[in-house]
Amino acid sequence: MDLLGKYRILRLLGEGATSKVYLAHDPFGRREVAIKVVARGADDGSKTERYQRKFFVAEASLAGKLTHPHIVQIYDAVAEADPAYIVMEYVRGGTLERHIQPENLLPVGDVLEIIFKCSRALDFAWRLGVIHRDLKPANIMRADDGAAAGTNVKVSDFGAAMSVSANETQVSGVGSPAYMSPQQIKEHPLNHQTDIFSLGVVMYQLLTGQLPFQGSNNYSMMYQITHAEPVPPSALRPELPPALDDIVMRALQKSLDDRYPTWDAFSFDLAEAFRGEALREQDTRIADSEKFNSLRALPFFRDFSDVELWEVVRLGEWHRVAGGQMLLREGDAGDGFFIIAAGEVKVTKGRKLLNVLSAGECVGEMAWLTPERGTRGADVSTLSEAVVIHFANATLEHASEACRHRFDRAFLRILVERLALANQRLTGV
Repeated sequence: MDLLGKYRILRLLGEGATSKVYLAHDPFGRREVAIKVVARGADDGSKTERYQRKFFVAEASLAGKLTHPHIVQIYDAVAEADPAYIVMEYVRGGTLERHIQPENLLPVGDVLEIIFKCSRALDFAWRLGVIHRDLKPANIMRADDGAAAGTNVKVSDFGAAMSVSANETQVSGVGSPAYMSPQQIKEHPLNHQTDIFSLGVVMYQLLTGQLPFQGSNNYSMMYQITHAEPVPPSALRPELPPALDDIVMRALQKSLDDRYPTWDAFSFDLAEAFRGEALREQDTRIADSEKFNSLRALPFFRDFSDVELWEVVRLGEWHRVAGGQMLLREGDAGDGFFIIAAGEVKVTKGRKLLNVLSAGECVGEMAWLTPERGTRGADVSTLSEAVVIHFANATLEHASEACRHRFDRAFLRILVERLALANQRLTGV
């Protein structure tokens, strides 16, 4: 097969019982894509054939909807072709399967970052009414693009996904038994907490190299999931801190009342655990989880969506700066601006203090708003240890239109607030 529709097939990437995945070239998008070709069923109305059709419809229906930096994007789906196929984003780097082997485990900090990013992606899907239902290491791709120290991942394969508003995609009893929640096994009504359980299983396996529930066959495995309590990860890997035991064991609670109630709660604990791990390892990196949570808390970014915040994480240059350090110097060329994520900075001109700015405020933004002015109009230095985000004009110009619009709206809001404050001071009101 050389061509499939408009796509030129390059090579086979992998195959399973019901599909084959090819690397292909998209001549219109000028990019490499992955194409999942669905195997032809017996077309006899059998249970297997009906399931195949439902899974194809479930995944195809998400084309263009789940656009998130940590979800494999579905570009196109062609149901009427023979064979039917789905066109997806091609992710280099392979799956997490190789990192569940005891001899090839990832650093603990990387595991926390990976699970954090998956949790934010799955929260995004849930807010659109989509439950994955088949989370496992084989369905999490590790993007090999040199970003984020190898923690850049994308959740894939929404073929078993359930839409809470579309009955035709709700096939019961699907998923991989080792990663199923008790509610899936018992065929109870499902919500996002079933995915929280499954991601907890993945986290346990990435930390220890073992599944939390084990059996000689699927039935034994499912009995363990519904009746047995797993040992904490630290029982298998003693150097793991207690905080990780707490997170994993809460995600694996059999009762929905005892399990994490929301993705936000799960994500928060993961970020806090990474912070503790970084302190323990004396790691001064600013993790993507810390960046994302910092942005969500800053007033400047209050109108940015989660997807736009992830774009900001990638666009900005993040720095921890000691107190008394100069950020901007009067008369220097202006090539971008800073947003303060933590700490305080002072703005001075000559010997006169003009302002003190704290977390959530921006400085040097006139270099973006009026680049023709060319030079800085004041000195800016840190009053204490601070975390600052630098946005270069050239980088921001390549941001998405939606993201640039959010920046412009945020700047407009700040300028209006500053004008109102200045007017209040002048009038004494």
